[in-house]
Amino acid sequence: MARVTIRGVRVSGISAAVPKSSVSNHDFDFISVADRQKLINTTGIESRRLGPSDLTTADLCFEAAKTLLESAGCSPADVEALIFVSQTPDYYFVPATAPILQARLGLPKSTVAFDVTLGCSGYTYGIYVLASLLASGRIKRGLLLAGDTPSKTISPRDKSAAPLFGDAGSATLLTLDPSAPDLHFDLGSDGGGYKAIMVESGGFRHPVDQEALREKELEPGISRNSIQLALDGVEVFNFSLREVPKTVKALLEFTGSDPESVDVFVFHQANMLMNEMIRKKLAIPSEKVPYSLKDFGNTSSASIPLSLVTGRRDMLSAGNVKTVACGFGVGLSWASVLMETNALVVPELIEV
Repeated sequence: MARVTIRGVRVSGISAAVPKSSVSNHDFDFISVADRQKLINTTGIESRRLGPSDLTTADLCFEAAKTLLESAGCSPADVEALIFVSQTPDYYFVPATAPILQARLGLPKSTVAFDVTLGCSGYTYGIYVLASLLASGRIKRGLLLAGDTPSKTISPRDKSAAPLFGDAGSATLLTLDPSAPDLHFDLGSDGGGYKAIMVESGGFRHPVDQEALREKELEPGISRNSIQLALDGVEVFNFSLREVPKTVKALLEFTGSDPESVDVFVFHQANMLMNEMIRKKLAIPSEKVPYSLKDFGNTSSASIPLSLVTGRRDMLSAGNVKTVACGFGVGLSWASVLMETNALVVPELIEV
């Protein structure tokens, strides 16, 4: 695992945006009422926000970024870098989405803008990448736009995935500031487990053909084609319980931090049973761990900022807060960050 410290970069603001439309898992009529209740009890997900077909991840991130810049009193002309982290871009091949967002937001043509194709660990990896750019000293302000609309990639007839995922986007403002507390990271990956969460067809390894579009019933309650998301829940569960406690412990050891000194531990929102087992393995008090699962589900790379905006907005806005954030999943990959913020700019949740 890579352990890195980045100096002189401040996390200045976080915002999140979700679609207006809410879908209840109590109404997921592809399975029985008893199975629905069992699913809700296990995952902790009662409802999810799903956008219409013409609402993209970029649209959600655009609204989050626009609101954050206005709330922070930051002119678009002052933003010099934009990183878009998502696995549901506007276009699968070309062009990248980040330059499109640069133009939509009115950022200068001199803006460094590029995409990062990561999911569950994408937010914490994104902070690492953007903070590294700023730490070079040549870029003073940057936007991290992280989100996904996974509902567009999932079969509605797949009980293993459809009730889990919701759509969301986020924006995080990073600023070059020599007085900022250090940012500390622990990062890693295990590509040997890449099949645990994947869309098999649609790229150059497995191009789309008629067979890829054919829906197959893999088992009762699970029907999908191969351009839709396949989730191996058991493998993801085992991976998460194996790696997440290790990365958080390694980060705390690397920084010489007591768990008691950390105000907030925020994890990627996978499912309640798994996340609670992780919390208990780390002996973290429940009051230090915010969740957004109940109302929004698993929102991929947006889940950490969404949980902070909906669960700790008042605390983050009020003063000094020490936060450990940990993203983990698709790839398989993971990344944890320890960051200290002071009077963070956190607009209210945006509905699009």
